[in-house]
Amino acid sequence: MSKGKTAYSCSACGAQSPKWAGQCAECGEWNTLVEVVAMPATPAAARFSGYAGAGEARVRDLADIQPESASRAATGSDELDRVLGGGLVAGSVVLLGGDPGIGKSTLLLQTLTDLGGRMPALYVTGEESPEQVALRARRLGLASEHTRLLAETAVERIIEIARREQPQVLVIDSIQTLYTAALQSAPGSVAQVRESAAQLVRYAKASGTALFLVGHVTKEGTLAGPRVLEHMVDTVLYFEGDAGGRYRVVRAMKNRFGAVNEIGVFAMTDKGLKAVSNPSAIFLSRHDEPVPGSVVMVTREGTRPLLVEVQALVADSHLSNPRRVTLGLEQNRLSMLLAVLHRHGGIAVADQDVFVNVVGGVRVSETAADLAVIVAALSSFRDRPLPADWIVFGEVGLAGEIRPVPNGMERLREAAKHGFRKALVPAANLKQVKTEGLETVPLKRLADLFDQM
Repeated sequence: MSKGKTAYSCSACGAQSPKWAGQCAECGEWNTLVEVVAMPATPAAARFSGYAGAGEARVRDLADIQPESASRAATGSDELDRVLGGGLVAGSVVLLGGDPGIGKSTLLLQTLTDLGGRMPALYVTGEESPEQVALRARRLGLASEHTRLLAETAVERIIEIARREQPQVLVIDSIQTLYTAALQSAPGSVAQVRESAAQLVRYAKASGTALFLVGHVTKEGTLAGPRVLEHMVDTVLYFEGDAGGRYRVVRAMKNRFGAVNEIGVFAMTDKGLKAVSNPSAIFLSRHDEPVPGSVVMVTREGTRPLLVEVQALVADSHLSNPRRVTLGLEQNRLSMLLAVLHRHGGIAVADQDVFVNVVGGVRVSETAADLAVIVAALSSFRDRPLPADWIVFGEVGLAGEIRPVPNGMERLREAAKHGFRKALVPAANLKQVKTEGLETVPLKRLADLFDQM
């Protein structure tokens, strides 16, 4: 097979050079030249109708295009199907990232062995030997009679075997171990990861094969390699949680076939990852008696309301700059809420260390957690516990007003289903919500909250 020509492109300005240099001659940046393929060695013609490079391009009216309903295949796990948007779509490319040992290979091996009995599936491993994969499957008690396994790192060889095997589902574990003969750089480099992923994506779109790519993560928790890798795929999934803990959360950061920020909750057992059908139950501590600094709120992850416990600890500080520490929340927002509490509530915590944690390792990014953070901090500061059957959610503005949050009805229904009897919520949400068995207290400003507490 003839080798394609290579060049070096600057990742800062895009200028190309025939040879590598430490400094870009165009923009002057250092160590930005990476190897790229100037002429593909084996051009592939896309035949998949959903791919932008399929056939001859022509201009069409948007109203005349009839979208085809994407056929979805159930993976065997309700939580994984939820994150994928309802199932696995033919020709889709899914990128799965996470810390080492958190369960990426385990989840995909379980999924592939379940799909192997219903459709052709191929598992390509570049990090482990076939014996190691077989040992894991035997330890997890998986039925692996119909699962095909390949240990290979050359992209051209993988695509050649895949065309011969014709799998409907293909797993690459991992993309950082693959290399293409068109480039001289080592596997795992930016150029190799980008070109290897590009060839696999072209094959998946041309053949209609559902493709899973496993990606490594950096120390900062982001996917290793070029950011363009996330733009090339259809879905980006992240594993969250402590590798030594029991529960894992799979979050969709990008999904062209479903909702973004959808999550799936799994429990790690001796038989692999098991889907958790009621995640709200595992994120609540359910103390024997009410404790200060603890409050339950209803957050919304994708299309599902989720009950989580927010805990705060306010203690005297011996530092000149008291600490503001958050786990699962944005730290800058905590500082803003404490300033609002001081300005509109007259409660100063400038000499206090404030620690806020979301129980269970869940990350809450929406503003509906504002009211819960203030209530938990105030409860810990005054050393007064809230009743265990109270639920709180709402956004707090800089003027001290309590602003409504979306999907208030679903949140209150989830709270009532779990036995909560009183809800402190924004007044604007109660104009549309009527929930039996749950007393709702409308809040317009922080002063209304202080009256209730």
